[in-house]
Amino acid sequence: MKEIRIQVFGTVQGVFFRANTQKEAQSLGLVGYVRNLPDGSVEIVAQGEENKLRDLLEWAYHGPKEAEVEHLEFNYKDLTINTNKFEIRY
Repeated sequence: MKEIRIQVFGTVQGVFFRANTQKEAQSLGLVGYVRNLPDGSVEIVAQGEENKLRDLLEWAYHGPKEAEVEHLEFNYKDLTINTNKFEIRY
């Protein structure tokens, strides 16, 4: 198991980015969370098999059709969360 943190910048709030991220992560069998950040970006923290995390990262480069992703930052890290689901945090 690995963990990735992705921060997505652009028009990513108010366009169903969190709900679509949750759906994508669940379809990949990942656990973790997605949340809006005060600066207008979206943070994704996910755990799972490395190839599935790469799939989520690829998806995050464009997000849902309503989103306009300008750029993203990501890093792999040691496991920091303990959960068995992928949730939207508010």
